[in-house]
Amino acid sequence: MTERADWIAVDWGTTNLRAFAMQGATVLARAQSNAGMATLAPEGFEPALTALIGPWLGGGPLPVIACGMVGSRQGWREAPYRSVPCAPLGSRMTHLSTACGIDVHLVSGLAQASPPDVMRGEETQIAGFLSLNPSWDGVLCLPGTHTKWAHLSAGEVVSFQTFMTGELFDLLGTASVLRHALTGEGWEADAFEASVRETMARPERLAARLFALRAANLLEGTGPAATRASLSGLLIGAEIAAARPYWLGQNLAILGTGTQARAYRDALALQGVTAMLTDTERATLAGLTSAHRSLKARP
Repeated sequence: MTERADWIAVDWGTTNLRAFAMQGATVLARAQSNAGMATLAPEGFEPALTALIGPWLGGGPLPVIACGMVGSRQGWREAPYRSVPCAPLGSRMTHLSTACGIDVHLVSGLAQASPPDVMRGEETQIAGFLSLNPSWDGVLCLPGTHTKWAHLSAGEVVSFQTFMTGELFDLLGTASVLRHALTGEGWEADAFEASVRETMARPERLAARLFALRAANLLEGTGPAATRASLSGLLIGAEIAAARPYWLGQNLAILGTGTQARAYRDALALQGVTAMLTDTERATLAGLTSAHRSLKARP
């Protein structure tokens, strides 16, 4: 890195730590490690961060803006939730100083009183999405381990709902009887679409249809590609059926461009709904950049 960064953006989740050397809104360098929140004790966060960004600090400490689970109760320090409806980013962040003189600023997550719900990290992605799409109103779907559906209006998060679909897929695929039917790679789009249609029509049959995947593997020789796609279709279909009050009749965007985001897009397309895909890293960096600008603007 030949140019000098003026701040560092950090996306610190449960399993990964990603850092970006920034000059204004421009990325000069990237670094990543598997030192996620789940792997660290409180005293381990500072060493994990300095080990990753140390090469960028030759000219002295730089301010760090961090979002994600680093600010959770189990993280480096808890950054209190802000209550919706509100703008995705607040005017204040939780500040802490490291032994080596780095000022770290943690972005607060969002909380909803009724029904109870929380997000941490997604608020920064939402802020970035809105900065990239000014005056956009509608619903943003943020697929992940815990997928969020957020209703956005007039620059605020009005409400949101979380689904554990990604975690259920992982648990069922690695710790349930279905793991025996998923050994192998591949994906069958027709099986995915059929399962989405089925669970959208009869969501109450989900538990029975899940076991039928194993039975089909045993009795009909259904391969892992079809089983994997069917499992995804059943779970995403059930989620989309439950989230209908969010997406019905709304402008809709999906955060992501990878396999999971495309699966949500394809499932929604079966309902006649068009959703645009947005790059996750771009939105995250745009949100962290907005947070950095607000920090610089403070007296």
